[in-house]
Amino acid sequence: MIEIRRAGPADGDALGRIHAAAWEAAYGPFFEPEFAAREVRSRRTRWHARVAAPAQPSTEAPVQAQAQALAGRGTILLAEVEGRPLALSVFLPSPTRPGLAEIATFYGHPDGWGTGVAAALMTETLRRLSDEGCAGAHLWTLRDTPRSRRFYAKCGFTETGATRTFDFGEGNLLAQVEYERTG
Repeated sequence: MIEIRRAGPADGDALGRIHAAAWEAAYGPFFEPEFAAREVRSRRTRWHARVAAPAQPSTEAPVQAQAQALAGRGTILLAEVEGRPLALSVFLPSPTRPGLAEIATFYGHPDGWGTGVAAALMTETLRRLSDEGCAGAHLWTLRDTPRSRRFYAKCGFTETGATRTFDFGEGNLLAQVEYERTG
C-alpha cells in the first residue's frame, strides 16, 4: 500500500536516502567520480534543515514578507510503500509563472522505480496544487535524462520549449528543459 503524507522533522534521514540514491543513479554519470560522491553525501544530510520546524518570521515584517518567509521552503511530500519511504516531491508557488506552482524537486529511490509510487506521488502532488488553487505546474529536468522525461510525459506534462543550463557546483553546465501541465 502506498501512503503519501507531508514530510516532517523526523523525516530528514528518509528524504536524504531517497534524494542521494536517485541523484546518484540519474545524475552521477554526468560528473567526475569525486564530485558525484561528494554531492551524494551532501544530499543524504541536507534535508534535516529543510524539514526542521520553520523559523517564525518577525511580526514587524510586512504581511507579504511573513507569508513569503513561511512559504519559502515549499511543501514537501513523502511517499511510502509498505512503510518504506521511496519518493519525495517539493512544490511551491512559481517564482516566474504567476498562477502556477513549480515542482522544485521530485525524486524516486531506484528501488521504487516501476512500482507506481512515483506516479501516485505525482497524482497527489497535482491534487494538492489544484486544491490550493493553482492552475497547473511546471518543472525543470535535465535534458539528457530520458527516464525522467518519459515519466513527466506519462504524467501529462508537455515540454514548453524553454531551456536553461544548470551548474551543480562543478562548473559543468548541464542543459535543462521545462515541462508544464495545466488544468
